[in-house]
Amino acid sequence: MATRGGTVKKTATTARAKITKSGGNVFADLGFDRDEAEHLRIRSALMATLRQMLRDRKLTQAKAAELFEVSQPRVSDLVRGKIDLFSIDMLVDMLARAGVRVEIRTTVLAK
Repeated sequence: MATRGGTVKKTATTARAKITKSGGNVFADLGFDRDEAEHLRIRSALMATLRQMLRDRKLTQAKAAELFEVSQPRVSDLVRGKIDLFSIDMLVDMLARAGVRVEIRTTVLAK
């Protein structure tokens, strides 16, 4: 179970929840290896931007499909959060077709 500041772990011996502070990437917190967790974090951020843009512009899935130059079922996959079906490249392409500029910022993490 996830919370805003970390994850909640329950043990079989106690009903009390233990809250663990997040390391900053929920996917890493869930046990994905470092590389996959980072890819998932980036893809989820891009997908969230696309979904927010659809809401802000009040686009139907059909209109969004035209804008993104993809099929309507592909937009449905996006709206439903099927992260495993989208690459970073595909999400950047969809944002670019919608006139959204993607900027990249990197941070060197301490070892």
